[in-house]
Amino acid sequence: MQKANVVSVFVFLAFGVLGALNAMVVGNPVPFVPWIIAGIIAAQAPRIAQQWERGIVLRLGRFHAMQGPGLFWVIPFIDTVSAWIDQRTITTSFAAEQTLTSDTVPVNVDAVLFWMVHDAKKAALEVQHYAGAVSWAAQTALRDIIGRTDLTDLLRGREKIEAELQQLIDVRSNPWGITVQSVEMRDIVIPNALQDAMSREAQAAREKQARIILGQAEMEIAHSFEEAAKSYQNNPTALHLRAMNMLYEGLKEKGALMLIPSSAVESMGMGGMLGAAAMRQERLTGGAGDGTKIE
Repeated sequence: MQKANVVSVFVFLAFGVLGALNAMVVGNPVPFVPWIIAGIIAAQAPRIAQQWERGIVLRLGRFHAMQGPGLFWVIPFIDTVSAWIDQRTITTSFAAEQTLTSDTVPVNVDAVLFWMVHDAKKAALEVQHYAGAVSWAAQTALRDIIGRTDLTDLLRGREKIEAELQQLIDVRSNPWGITVQSVEMRDIVIPNALQDAMSREAQAAREKQARIILGQAEMEIAHSFEEAAKSYQNNPTALHLRAMNMLYEGLKEKGALMLIPSSAVESMGMGGMLGAAAMRQERLTGGAGDGTKIE
């Protein structure tokens, strides 16, 4: 498709001015017409390619040159610019819908492809529509990778899959003069029923781990108590001090109620301590009867 540019307009106007001057000199307006026709033809010669564009010039149907960026000239009716190739980085969205993984789970995957044309000649001559070809190559490659990957690897190993996908698309599109820069998977959608099942499975695994940790904590506490019992066995003074500390901790709160087995009172000699603790508590509360009870 021809691109209008200021140079073409200038060439046409130049031929028009020359034709008008020639008609004025000759004194006959008829010679003005050939100059206008020549101006229209000459205006087809200058072309301008943007900085990121390359023009593919065919001469009588055969590849002649790749022009651009900037101003270049073609021979009207002999040379044609068959394609304008954009060499900037291009983003293409593609998806694989209801594609089965290797463990027969249907998933929908959305991804974005970043690519660019590194050889404009191949992109114009080796493939009919390079942008559409890249999109279809990306979709088929994505379906191929999903089909030989299980759901767990698909969800957890995105970086590995993106690298493999980029390599696969690049191999397919490189003969067309196209380089794939990167592939990014935006979203992986799995069925709602499977999401619920996976959520319950994860919750059960966490609960199992919590129970295991609680059991390990109980074992450590029991071992600590065992070691403490060995220390108190041959040291009754330490045992009495520990009992007094337990009483203090239990009675320092208002309204506390402590139930102590009678065997503990007899074996640990806690009768006197309990009486002293009760008297102290009564003195602290002023005999108001705050509900503290020691048995």
